[in-house]
Amino acid sequence: MIRLPERKTRSETRNAIRRTPLTLDRQEQIERLASRPVDVLVVGGGVTGCYTALDAVTRGLSVALVERDDFASGTSSKSSKMVHGGLRYIEQGNLPLVRRSLLERQRFRRNAPHLVQRLPFVFPVLAQDGVFDARVAKAFEGLLWTYDLAGGWRIGRLHQRLTVPEVLARAPRLRADRLRGGLLYYDSRTDDARLTLTIARTAAHFGATVLNGATCRGLLHEGGRVRGARVEVDGRDVEVRAGVVINATGVWSDTLDALSDPGHRPRIRPAKGVHIVVPWTRLPVDGTVTVPIPGRARRATCTRWGDVVVVGTTDTDYDGPLDEVLCTREEMDYLLDGANTAFDAGLTPEDVVGSMAGLRPLVGSKEGATLDMSRDHRVSTDARGLVTVTGGKLTTSRHMGELVVDEALKVLGRRARCRTVSLPLLGGAGYDAEASSATGGLGAHLGERYGTEARFVAALLDEDPALAEPIVEGGRHLRAEVVYAARCELARTVDDVLSRRTRMRVFARDLSVKAAPEVGRLLRRELGLAEEEAARQVDDYIAAVEREKTVLMEGLS
Repeated sequence: MIRLPERKTRSETRNAIRRTPLTLDRQEQIERLASRPVDVLVVGGGVTGCYTALDAVTRGLSVALVERDDFASGTSSKSSKMVHGGLRYIEQGNLPLVRRSLLERQRFRRNAPHLVQRLPFVFPVLAQDGVFDARVAKAFEGLLWTYDLAGGWRIGRLHQRLTVPEVLARAPRLRADRLRGGLLYYDSRTDDARLTLTIARTAAHFGATVLNGATCRGLLHEGGRVRGARVEVDGRDVEVRAGVVINATGVWSDTLDALSDPGHRPRIRPAKGVHIVVPWTRLPVDGTVTVPIPGRARRATCTRWGDVVVVGTTDTDYDGPLDEVLCTREEMDYLLDGANTAFDAGLTPEDVVGSMAGLRPLVGSKEGATLDMSRDHRVSTDARGLVTVTGGKLTTSRHMGELVVDEALKVLGRRARCRTVSLPLLGGAGYDAEASSATGGLGAHLGERYGTEARFVAALLDEDPALAEPIVEGGRHLRAEVVYAARCELARTVDDVLSRRTRMRVFARDLSVKAAPEVGRLLRRELGLAEEEAARQVDDYIAAVEREKTVLMEGLS
């Protein structure tokens, strides 16, 4: 159960340290949503919406956040999982975005050290047909110096040249016949879904009402202004009164904008990004290795994530349905082709153990390639007072939230200082990444997912020793993590747990299907689900995974 926060000391507020687990009772959240008008209503539970809610509530505003599906269920769980400065934006001449991104990257590393880790990037230099050949490698190294000086130095490492043996030490199966060396620089990675969830939970810690499975069905107007929204949650219709409504729905933002202004002209241009996952034993790399995709003017990144490697690229135009975005056979084939051209790996479709596809909400005309479009965000307020945020990227989400709340305060006629610049997220304050990693085993596994809050998950093992068992044989995630997800992370369904709380659907798709019945059993016990409802959730999850595999492997749509 969450309560409105008592007055905290400045130190307690800054550190966001909890001595007891933050449990979120869904029915109490719904009652709060229905019974209390708020200063700010945020629609959309992606990373930008969640950081907007956190920024607003820490400025002393009353806040509600509603998400129709699950936190990060859209774009924010299907990114490249990089918290990066955007090296290619230097190539596009957008140095201000690079500076901002590198500054925000360091803030993420400081405020969420359990979730954002340093990641080495290797660019092989080839004699021909590479991302870089020897002719342009020197010029590109100049861009790396610019990157370091613009803020890349904050990560504690500068870029460096690599010899052929040094490149092969990081990517032993890289084809060496054309290899002339390499360039190495550093960025960061994160579990994007868990990062988004943690931001939402931190907002709840400070008193925000946060609800997934809460659909905005319409806007409330009063005196020609938007003054709230009609929300459907768990079969109940709720009118939420708000001083200002913020549209943070990403690629769906045109829909909500049109509810405010019937004359609204669509401005979102979705760009599709796809990634496939293969076993690390089939494609051993250390960190990230960037390789060319034959016949395409783009690069692919191969990033190690535990015992798997994520291979992906981004930015192709998309005009299909927004609610079901899947990696296709054609997209998988060209990623495999790129990996097999660069590596002596012999990867086949049977090696693919997971996939994901998402849409980036770019803003602009339909002309030109999405690859060349700006990644800058836009914040606007229409004539009826609806504030909308579009564009941007995960790395700058905190800054975007700050700017959105600045705009919302103008609508409210109020002023308050932003407090999120140095505010640790839950689990981040006092977390020692090196010490956690050194423990290895269960300690490292829980530490990298929950930070200092790992102790609350571990405490469940004392409550019930059976929760120390893995969800499924061969898996790393414990039954205790499912219980914690239900009690403390607003997980409602089997899909919530397997797709976003644990990421098994992405990193171990077939194993997640085997885990689904046990997840359903645990959720039934924790949430009081009827047997029929738990069984339906399991069936729905398995059917969704099979659909994903069919589109991927057979090319069906």
